[in-house]
Amino acid sequence: MLNTTTDGRRPSLAHRAALTLAGAAALTGLAGVYTPSFAYAQPSSTTTQSATDFSDCPALPTGADPARWRCEVHTAAPQLTIGTVAVALAPITMTHAEGAMPDGTKAQVWGAMHSTPTAVPGGLTGTAADEHSRLLRLAIKPEYGDRSDFYTGQFSLRLRLLSPLLSHRCTIGASAPVDFQLKRSGPSQWVSQDPPVIKFSAYDDSFTAPAAEHCGPLTVPLNRRLGLPASSGNLMTYDAIYTFRMYDQLPAA
Repeated sequence: MLNTTTDGRRPSLAHRAALTLAGAAALTGLAGVYTPSFAYAQPSSTTTQSATDFSDCPALPTGADPARWRCEVHTAAPQLTIGTVAVALAPITMTHAEGAMPDGTKAQVWGAMHSTPTAVPGGLTGTAADEHSRLLRLAIKPEYGDRSDFYTGQFSLRLRLLSPLLSHRCTIGASAPVDFQLKRSGPSQWVSQDPPVIKFSAYDDSFTAPAAEHCGPLTVPLNRRLGLPASSGNLMTYDAIYTFRMYDQLPAA
């Protein structure tokens, strides 16, 4: 029989989820590390991008010589540990341009990022019994955080959290994005010369993970479940391949 509140009314779905989250937190200690086990279906507005698709190459700065600029497209399969959750993210594809300005200085222009949601095992409560529940499922979707420097390996992400019980604005890094400083795990490897395909691995084990924001009534118990904010113990491993074309070799728009 469904419990009622002290005034005899049945609790709302959000209230029941909050109670479930609190109970699951007490049982699990919010210390579980999980691995992905099912796909999260997302509306058709979510798109993916091929690692060899140059349609997102951005316009060059005024005065830039196309023969001295190249468009890079790279696709990565990141593994993310953030707070108390570990998940293998769906592939991320990023496109940007880099080259020399007329005065000889190096410059970059951002293009676009594409990704799809990945289910967070355990769903909202962190328990295996609830991860397949439509109401309690949870997914994470990386979004561009408006900062990148591919010469130095710096880039920023916002991590949107998706669930039927959460506000659509629910995001880790909503106010200030999560900043990554990738360090190479080893030398790059050429997979192919024509077309050029290069493979590399990198990681960041020193980034700070902020709390999730704008999640509605479940914000506080959700952050407890995720172990956020977390100033240490976070890890991004980043196995990627990239290709490029010089701008004077790109197909005409």
